[in-house]
Amino acid sequence: MWKNELTRVLNISVPIIQAPMAGGPTSSSLVSAVSNAGGLGMIGAGYMSPSALKQQIQEVKKLTDKPFGVNLFVPTRYIVDDESLQKANSLLEPIRSDLGVEPPRQLPNYDRDMETFHRQINVILEEKISICSSTFGIPSQELMEKLKKKSIMIIGTATSVQEAIMNEMAGMDAVVVQGVESGGHRGTFLGDPEQSLIGLISLIPQVADNIGIPIIAAGGIMDGRGVMAAKCLGAKCVQMGTAFLVCDESGANLLHKDAIMQSTEDKVVLTKSFSGKLARGVNNHFIEVMKPFEDSFPEYPLQNELTNGIRKASKEAGNIECMSLWAGQSPRLAKKQSVKELIDNIKHEIEIFCNQD
Repeated sequence: MWKNELTRVLNISVPIIQAPMAGGPTSSSLVSAVSNAGGLGMIGAGYMSPSALKQQIQEVKKLTDKPFGVNLFVPTRYIVDDESLQKANSLLEPIRSDLGVEPPRQLPNYDRDMETFHRQINVILEEKISICSSTFGIPSQELMEKLKKKSIMIIGTATSVQEAIMNEMAGMDAVVVQGVESGGHRGTFLGDPEQSLIGLISLIPQVADNIGIPIIAAGGIMDGRGVMAAKCLGAKCVQMGTAFLVCDESGANLLHKDAIMQSTEDKVVLTKSFSGKLARGVNNHFIEVMKPFEDSFPEYPLQNELTNGIRKASKEAGNIECMSLWAGQSPRLAKKQSVKELIDNIKHEIEIFCNQD
C-alpha cells in the first residue's frame, strides 16, 4: 500500500505530501513534523523573499534529516489596468477606513517578480534542496534544465488534463492534479479558470489515461478514505492542505483554524475578491460584499496586494470577516491534532480497510 516508484524517488515511507500553503501555514515546525512522520513536508515559498526562504530552509534542516521540498509561484504577465485599480480602491476604501489601513504604496511588478523567482531558484540550488514544485505555470526550459542538472526532482501542478500533458511535455518528474475541492488558490494556468473547475474523482483517471509521469492527487483529501480513493483512481501519492493547516504545528492563525473547524462544506466557496485569482475559502462578510464586483477587479497579484493591508489588519483585530480563510471542501473532517496523530490515524484507517473481508 505504502510503497511505489514515487515514494521511492521522494524517499518517503508514506504517500502523503503536505501542501505548500504560502503565507504562513507552512511553518518550519509543520514542514519538519510531516517529514519526520514519514511524509514529505513542503515550504510554501510563494510570497517569501529569497533571504527569508534561505532562513527557513536552514531552520527545517535543524529539525529534520528527512527529505523536504520547496514550492514556488511561477510569475505570469498581467495587465495593469488603471480603471480597474481605481474601481477596486474605491470599493475597498470604506473597509480600509474602518480598519485604519492605508492603500499600498507600491504595486507588484512583473520584472521584479521574475527577478525574485530566479533568486529563489538560486537559494534552492545553494541549499541543495532535492525536491521543487511549481504552481501557476511551468518554469522556463532553461530553469528546468538548471534544476535537473543538480538532480532536483521537479513537480508541476495541473487542474485539467491538458495542463497535466503540458507538465509532462515540459519534463516534470510528477504532477499534482488539483481538483476543484482544493483549498486556497487554483493552480490553473491554461485558458479560462472557470473551465478547469473539475472534481478530483473525475480528474485523476482522465489524467492517468493521458500521461506517463506519476500523479499526486490534491483536493478535499482529509483521511484514509481519501487516500485509498485517490490510489484506486490512479494516484501514487496525495497532497493534503487543510488537514495539515489545522494541525498543532501549523503556522496558520488560530482564528483561521477555528473558522475551518466550525465551518461546513456549503460554507466553503470560490472567490476572486481577495486576490483576483480563484481561490477556495470559508465564506465571510468581505467575500459577500465584494462578490458582485469580483470579475472587474485587477488581475492577480495586483488585487492580492490591494487587499493585503486589509487582511493583515483584520487578523490583528481578531476579525475573521475580512480575513482570507483558505480551506478545502471537506471542513467537517478537520481535526485538531498533531501531525503525527494525523498520519498515524490515516495509516490505521487504511489498515482496517485493507483487512476487511
